Amino acid sequence: THLMHSALREVLGHHVAQKGSLVNEKYLRFDFSHFSKMTDEELLKVEQRVNEKILEAIELTEHRNMLIDDALALGATALIGEKYGDNVRVIVFDKDYSMELCGGTHVKNTSHIGLFKITAEAGVAAGVRRIEAVSGSEAYRLLLELTQRQDRLREKLGNPRDIEQAIDKQLDENAALTRRIDALNHEQTLSEKKRLLELISNKNGVNCIVGKVNLAGAAKAKDLAFQLKNEVENLFCVLGWETEGKPGL
Repeated sequence: THLMHSALREVLGHHVAQKGSLVNEKYLRFDFSHFSKMTDEELLKVEQRVNEKILEAIELTEHRNMLIDDALALGATALIGEKYGDNVRVIVFDKDYSMELCGGTHVKNTSHIGLFKITAEAGVAAGVRRIEAVSGSEAYRLLLELTQRQDRLREKLGNPRDIEQAIDKQLDENAALTRRIDALNHEQTLSEKKRLLELISNKNGVNCIVGKVNLAGAAKAKDLAFQLKNEVENLFCVLGWETEGKPGL
C-alpha cells in the first residue's frame, strides 16, 4: 500500500492523498483524492512502478517514537485531517521514494511482497477514487487464472500465433456479415412491401392490406407497416408473421 501510494503521487501528481485504506490477507483497498478516472496507461505505470520497487528488494527502515515535528521535517507523509500524538512511527522504503507515518504491519523487505497486480479502479465519492489490488500468492493466482483464460480463448480461435490479430479478424468478418444481413433484410422488406401493395383492396373508401409477411420478428413487421402507412392514404393494415414457430400480429 505504501509503495502504491508513492507511485500514485508520481504518476498522477502530489495532490494525491490517502482518504481510506483496507489491507487484509486477500487484497488491499486504497481510497485517494483525484479528480478523474485513471486511464489504462496510468494504472499500468503505477503497477509497473510498484513491481520495480518490489524487485529492488528495499529493506524496511523504521523510526519509532519520533517526535511528530521531526518526522514531518524528515519528509514523512501524514494523512490530512488525521490526529497524531506527539510521538509517531515512521515507515521508510527508500527515503527518496516512500516515507509515511503508519502504525500498521509491514514486510521487512519489499521483495517479500513477491508480485503486485491492480484489479479495479473506480470512483467512490466526488473527487475520491478507489483502487483494489492483490499481491503475493493472490497476485500469482490471478495471473495464472488470466493465463488459463487466454489459453482457452486461443484454443477456441484455432490456436493462432497472434490472439489479438485473430480477434480483430473475427470482428471484421462479423461486421461484414452484419452489413450483409442488414442488406438482405432491407431487400426482403422491399420485396414484401411490393407484394403487399399489389394486394390492396378498397372497401367502402378504405384501402385495406391484410396478409402474412415473411419477416423475422415484430420490429421488421412494424417497420414495414409504417412504410406502408406513409405510402398509402386512408390505410387499414393487418400483418401477421411467424418467428421460430411463434405467431405475431
